[in-house]
Amino acid sequence: MGRHSGISQSRNVDKKGIIMSESATPARRGRGGGGAARRAARTAVSFETAKYIERNIPNFEVLTEEALCIIEANAEQILEEVGVNFLDNPAALKRWADAGADIDGERVRIPKGLARKLCATAPSTFTQHARNPERNVEIGGRNLVLAPVYGPPFVRDAEGGRRYATIGDFQKFVKLGYMSKWLHHSGGTVCEPTDVPVNKRHLDMLHAHMTLSDKPFMGSVTEPSRAQDSVDMASILFGKDFVQENTVMTSLININSPMTFDDVMMGALEVYAQNNQACIVSPFIVGGAMAPVSVAGTLTQVMAEALAGIAYSQLIRPGAPVIMGAFVTSIDMNSGAPTFGTPEAAHITYGAGQLARRMGLPYRSSGGFTGSKLPDAQAAYETANSLNMGLLAGVNFMLHSCGWLEGGLVSSFEKFVMDADQLGALHHLARGVEIDENAQAMDAIREVGPGGHYLGCAHTQANFKDAFWKSDLLDYKPFETWEDEGARDTQSLATARVEKMLNDYVKPPLDQGIADGLNDYIAKRKEAEPDSFM
Repeated sequence: MGRHSGISQSRNVDKKGIIMSESATPARRGRGGGGAARRAARTAVSFETAKYIERNIPNFEVLTEEALCIIEANAEQILEEVGVNFLDNPAALKRWADAGADIDGERVRIPKGLARKLCATAPSTFTQHARNPERNVEIGGRNLVLAPVYGPPFVRDAEGGRRYATIGDFQKFVKLGYMSKWLHHSGGTVCEPTDVPVNKRHLDMLHAHMTLSDKPFMGSVTEPSRAQDSVDMASILFGKDFVQENTVMTSLININSPMTFDDVMMGALEVYAQNNQACIVSPFIVGGAMAPVSVAGTLTQVMAEALAGIAYSQLIRPGAPVIMGAFVTSIDMNSGAPTFGTPEAAHITYGAGQLARRMGLPYRSSGGFTGSKLPDAQAAYETANSLNMGLLAGVNFMLHSCGWLEGGLVSSFEKFVMDADQLGALHHLARGVEIDENAQAMDAIREVGPGGHYLGCAHTQANFKDAFWKSDLLDYKPFETWEDEGARDTQSLATARVEKMLNDYVKPPLDQGIADGLNDYIAKRKEAEPDSFM
């Protein structure tokens, strides 16, 4: 069976100081009703989810064969000469020693060829199963799976402004993700619910993903025992045997760049790999701070770190599903803050995609990135640059595709629906250019002839519903109509859409026995230890 993968950025990453069932029935369209009915149909929120993107356009490649060979050779040289640290993890050091690596304290030096040999057992594609099989996703190849923002401790909306996130906010984001047509994945920590104890909030977050949505979701990585809780709860939801034979969760394993693998992240990876669940092994790099300022130097470090982490997953369990990740951005040398949507970030994202494909591994990168504090013009520019580069770079799993604000510190309700709407444009761009008989439109050109128009011709009437991507949010009305309706900007339109989507939300059905099993498990785990907010 196929396997799955995912992403999760935890609060311990933020501490580094950087950023730092049954399917709901699709809405049916009636036939009659005139203009009002047609307008209602266009504005209705659908429970339908688009299939993951299957690219029919070429990948954009910036590195020559010579450049790729140099970077790959340099990465292996770095692993052999400099090595990587595996902190507070004697079992990992023993595994590496048994595999043939040189161990010096907590430093692991990996002979040339060893890491690449180990990585060869990782699958090139796998399936992540959802509790609704219609929402399963295929990760790898020419596919692109879109997942929402992960990790911010703050949320923002037009009414309440910027504030610490609560479990109520978290649940709202899960509902919005479930209702978003172009979003394939429910994600993980769409915001960090600070009103729930640190040692127990993962239980409530997993429960929300499992019960409020039937899309694929991610597991917890903030402590190895929480990864085990994720596996145990998934076993209640899917069945224990199914979980051991199939991938139903994805988890983000961030490398502490430069070249450091901590015991928390590696402990979570060990749990997931042992249980056949996917991990994204992802260097977390701000160029100039945690990697060289040059694109080639950063790509060398990304490659070295990814090789070591992916190889370690295969030491745990050969064939464990894994994604090669690259979360890379540049730095503002005046403020020290990370910058997004930059040309350098694009070069690295394109280059890392080429390296991942040469490894035969699925690729994670990109997202709806911005450093802006508001869903404004800066946010739009940076997000558009980031999303488009991800599509063209051949990304297979895109975390943070909607809702990201303020360098990843904030999950924005308005930006969530703004970004989610734009994801539809990625779907249509990825289709490429059709050239079949219908697309050639020769009959239409003959029918209209010189000086006519195509509005009423047979070809337009037959194709207009699906010919163009249609925004569910943006305003294209005449000025007078727009003014009469309140002269609303995009954020105002997004506020109204958030409200409508939450009002239209219908919880997907779940077997009562499974629901009770999840509730019982959570109650027992919460009773087992006192609350902690540290």
